[in-house]
Amino acid sequence: MDNALFDYSPITERPPVQWPGGARVAFYVGLNVEHYQVDLPSTSIFAGTSALKPDPLNYGWRDYGPRVGIWRVIESLDRHGLRASVLLNSDVCARYPQIIQAGLARDWAWLAHGRNNSILHADMSVEQERAYLAEVVGTIERATGRRPRGWMGPGLTETFQTPALLAELGLDYVLDWCNDDQPYPLTVPGMLSVPYSIEVNDISLFVGKSLSGPEFVRIVKDQFDQLYADSADSGRVMALALHPFVVGQPFRHKYLDQALEHIANHPGVWLTTSDEIAAHYAGVRRSAPR
Repeated sequence: MDNALFDYSPITERPPVQWPGGARVAFYVGLNVEHYQVDLPSTSIFAGTSALKPDPLNYGWRDYGPRVGIWRVIESLDRHGLRASVLLNSDVCARYPQIIQAGLARDWAWLAHGRNNSILHADMSVEQERAYLAEVVGTIERATGRRPRGWMGPGLTETFQTPALLAELGLDYVLDWCNDDQPYPLTVPGMLSVPYSIEVNDISLFVGKSLSGPEFVRIVKDQFDQLYADSADSGRVMALALHPFVVGQPFRHKYLDQALEHIANHPGVWLTTSDEIAAHYAGVRRSAPR
């Protein structure tokens, strides 16, 4: 079937994107703050035990994130003056309230990221999904005092009706379609796609490709440097996708710092959140002459 969610738009044929202050690259950290169920297989470092109930090896690896890794990542973000764009499972709100409090103190942006990361966002009727999304969004709003503006599904999953149902709930954008270096409008009125990354992503690089810390730094720098060069005539977005149980491991900590330092200290960069990127882009589109 044809994709009716968005139209084809070559980046060479669009009006220039301008970021605040004349910045060339809008940079945000997509921080995945997730809960995993102990009796379901999920993201794993060793496939041999992933189907067991319980699976201490893989569950423990994931559980390192909210217990230890997140606090190490927070140190790095604070050091470089970065606010996280948090991809938040709503189950986190009750289970790890200290993380919510840390984020509130730092004015993080909160995006809805499903209920937990053990169950993908699929195989629901319209009414089932409408109720599910309302519950997820409502839980996050009650915990943070702020209604989420954006969505990323667990494992970047959606149904064909997800954007329209999110729009009903007042959300403005999704991160699931990693096919661009700029925001763009979906065919659902008022909904945008904002760039995220499945490649400049610590799971893809460290777990999927078994790269070392210095290789991670080189890739992040290469990604940024190319986007900066591309942005001479029109702004670009760079997302750095992080998971505390991966990049929060002790032996990777200094390499995250090195990667963030390269970007945070570079001129012409808007250090921002995905919420602010979406709001700015939407505001510029509304004010543009027709």
